[in-house]
Amino acid sequence: MKIKTIILMIAVAALLIAPTVSAQDTVSSPSVAVDAESLTKATGENGTWIVIIQQNLTVDKEIVLEGEFKDEETREIALYTSDEEHNVTERYTLTAPKLTVKSPNSTLAAGTFVGDVYVESNNFTLEDGFTVKGNLYFENKEAKNTIKIKSGGTVTGSLVNNW
Repeated sequence: MKIKTIILMIAVAALLIAPTVSAQDTVSSPSVAVDAESLTKATGENGTWIVIIQQNLTVDKEIVLEGEFKDEETREIALYTSDEEHNVTERYTLTAPKLTVKSPNSTLAAGTFVGDVYVESNNFTLEDGFTVKGNLYFENKEAKNTIKIKSGGTVTGSLVNNW
């Protein structure tokens, strides 16, 4: 009986002194967004590093991509499906009045966003084959100076300095 008590006390003590790990310190898995609620949760500050949308989706509120992930190079919204060799097989459309990008090193990949995009962070990327059907607003000079629009990335509206 004494041995069980000692083992239990050691286990409790280890839990009490173990460092706390936040969500951003861990490796997170992808989120598949299927509606406005799951999209808002996935793109929020405590969401996942990659948000996968595998259907056309329309939301009536602003989408905010925020939060930083120490174990991931980028934060991504992926609007496509792919095969085993990672070739895009189908592209999807996300429609919202506004997408605000606050996460640094964010990427929009292989689909279409219908609405205006407001970039507040550095190193934002539009991947090959991604289309923004709307304007792209830069909230500061550094955001504009560090944007990457890869070959095949398209913005149908204007690129606007918003500072």
